[in-house]
Amino acid sequence: MRLPPHPAFDILRFAENQPGPTRRWLVRLLLALKRPGEAWEVARALLTGKRVRARDRAAILWGARHALQPPPLPTGEVETVATLRVATPAEILSGGAGSAATIVLTAPGHRLVPGAATAIAEAFAADPGLGALYGDALVLGPRGEPLRPVLRSAFDPDYLLAADYIGPVVALRGAVLDRLGLDPSLPGAEAADLLLRLAAEGGAVRHLPRLLSTWTPLAAVPPEGWASSRRALAERHLAGAGRVEAAGGLLTLRRDLPAPPLASFIIPTRDRVELLRACIESLRAHTDWPSLEIIVCDNDSRHPRTLAYFQRLAGEGVRVLPCPGPFNFAAMNNRAAAEARGALLVFVNNDVVACQGDWLRRMAEEALRPDVGAVGAKLLDVRERIQHGGIVLGTGGLVTHAHRHFPGTAPGYLASLRATHRVSAVTAACLVVETRKFQAVGGFDEAAFAVDFNDVDLCLRLEAAGYRTLMVPGAVLYHHEAASRRWNPEARSRHEAEVVALQARWEGRLEADPWYHPGFDPRAGTYVRLRLAEGSDTVRLLR
Repeated sequence: MRLPPHPAFDILRFAENQPGPTRRWLVRLLLALKRPGEAWEVARALLTGKRVRARDRAAILWGARHALQPPPLPTGEVETVATLRVATPAEILSGGAGSAATIVLTAPGHRLVPGAATAIAEAFAADPGLGALYGDALVLGPRGEPLRPVLRSAFDPDYLLAADYIGPVVALRGAVLDRLGLDPSLPGAEAADLLLRLAAEGGAVRHLPRLLSTWTPLAAVPPEGWASSRRALAERHLAGAGRVEAAGGLLTLRRDLPAPPLASFIIPTRDRVELLRACIESLRAHTDWPSLEIIVCDNDSRHPRTLAYFQRLAGEGVRVLPCPGPFNFAAMNNRAAAEARGALLVFVNNDVVACQGDWLRRMAEEALRPDVGAVGAKLLDVRERIQHGGIVLGTGGLVTHAHRHFPGTAPGYLASLRATHRVSAVTAACLVVETRKFQAVGGFDEAAFAVDFNDVDLCLRLEAAGYRTLMVPGAVLYHHEAASRRWNPEARSRHEAEVVALQARWEGRLEADPWYHPGFDPRAGTYVRLRLAEGSDTVRLLR
């Protein structure tokens, strides 16, 4: 079912343009005929019982899609809790909040499900410091049938300003509502505004990962002025230091950069001159930035064409930094960062290609904010599919790139491939961070993570130091992943040791990623399928 054209529903359009079963199988057949070797890899994995390998190979061949079979609606009656009141912002503004200990803001087209009121009351009772909470929702069709789940992540002000991923159903302590109030000048955005103000003063806003409400888009259109309210909220946040770009119901906050600093591009390489040349030429042609330097970290390149290209680069002002010895990606980057003159470090793999001029400006606008650490870009592979949309912890056995193998034009689950949002980590294939922040946490850990997971570890250490990691989908580049890597027994042994090191250092964070809902199946690609409760056909969303 296609949703109404109102911009408030844009975050729900993640599955609208996916092909139906007939077209999907036809495309799969054509791709299998076009790439028989890859099709055989899928079949061989299935025949030998290697289901995970078969799944991964199938995603590479056919791409990924949302297969989010919605759960059934909870049965029973919606209960009444004496200390809890459910009301719309209009009702609160006209008649006051009353004496209820907990207020649940709602809107036409939204309803609490059985068990939700009790769960909300219990959550507030268990945490005296909790100021507000929100949960998950189930979108219903015209006949009341479940269409798609809305599984939200932890509270993220940047995401909320860019896309209303939380919606109007928000539970608040009565004392919080009495103190902060609702802004009548923001119809349709009152809940988001209140949450942002509460968080700004240090109040606790929590996501409760369970179904709390249903959402029937066809039952009621958001209030007139919803889009202008959302824009006004974003402009208020910028406080005159930037501008807001709107694309339907999604916003991009562009921040002023009065004095863009020198940016130091750091590119590790070993031969493969065709990759390096394409990378550097694309960066020069497609980077709108007033002041930059390029540092190439050379790990024992020997090919005559590579050495000749280095000489040419040196004559053009590019620094070629010798980094001899066993390949240590982290150490090479650290050495170059120590010699970089820029206040902004831009780590770029030699198999990355820039394609739009404003990619660095978009990333730098976020990286130069005082409370932001690492910033990542949306990366596409050679098949125009998503290669990187942020890094999710705890899936795929350890860590996984979000939306891996989805179409490059996909909006992402809840518009997360179009809206700037917080993630646990981003890949160092294209990572921007301020030099002072990078140095403050000691750079990459070259002893524990010479090649793999050094980017994940860096982002988590920045997080521990108080800096947020952001994914900026507006910055788009191509990444020919691992085109310059070669696996051998020594490399596999080193990789296994780095897996153990990551698990030992970040065991707690790997157990649950706050920026990724636990209701998704960790055995499938990210945002592909819902998790089933053990011994049941019921999606854990309903627990």
